[in-house]
Amino acid sequence: MPPMNRRTFIGASVAATLSAAAKPAWAADSAHQIDRIGLQLYTVRGTMKTDFAGTIAKVASTGYKEVEFAGYFGHSPKEVRELIDKNALAAPSCHVDYAVVENRWPETLEAAKMVGHSYIICPWIDEKQRAEPGGWKRAVDLFNKAGEASAKAGIQFGYHNHSFEFQPAETLGGKLPYDFLLAETDPKLVAMEMDLCWISVARQDPLAYFEKYPGRFPLVHAKDWVKDSSSNSGYQGAMGQSVKYGGRMADVGQGSIDWKNLFAHAGKAGIKHYFVENDDPKSAFDDIKISYNYLHDLKF
Repeated sequence: MPPMNRRTFIGASVAATLSAAAKPAWAADSAHQIDRIGLQLYTVRGTMKTDFAGTIAKVASTGYKEVEFAGYFGHSPKEVRELIDKNALAAPSCHVDYAVVENRWPETLEAAKMVGHSYIICPWIDEKQRAEPGGWKRAVDLFNKAGEASAKAGIQFGYHNHSFEFQPAETLGGKLPYDFLLAETDPKLVAMEMDLCWISVARQDPLAYFEKYPGRFPLVHAKDWVKDSSSNSGYQGAMGQSVKYGGRMADVGQGSIDWKNLFAHAGKAGIKHYFVENDDPKSAFDDIKISYNYLHDLKF
């Protein structure tokens, strides 16, 4: 999702819901289908502002079994938990801003523990910090520290990528920041929520990461991408300067990503939760239905 907008929705409060079952979501049957498709609620942020309860109900009626929050729009953890329960949903994950991890972690964990979160994900590191000498190392240190504290509370900390993490960083001697994060964070303390669209936009191979870091990716974001040289992408901040070609987001199954091949390796990756996301939907509820239908019917 667009970085400047995402931060508007993820920093103010933390809430959660019921934990998901331990069984991986792909293990519905021997044919390997996703039995608990999730939605990152940033996709429907427009109606979340004006009709929080109604939006959650519509997401559930579409067929989604899990949701991932990016902001709670002034609702208390208790209110969110009651709403999730009412709609027979689970919210195993939420996104919180880097500043929350840095400055408000104890109360964030307390709220998450109270309502049953399994994961708390940081989705962004500011560009200024990324450009500073030692900026990436500072993020690693914070993430390890946050992961240690969250583990004591029975919660897994994680990080969500965009495309800029796959651009060689001068401050890391030309290394890819994503490789640095994977190598320097403790795998027991810091999980990765791989955005399968953004890594593909960066022209990197998710399967290579699944192979090198098996089990490190318990959550993924699923959104598609249409390469289009005539499209002037509005996501340059998320994409990084190394991504030059044009394109636009699409509903899952409507773009260029080979989902069947990717999810055939879900066991190696350790994927347990699949969250649909569309940062720029044309019609949010129509779009989430298209993505849901595609993933619901997908066999891998």
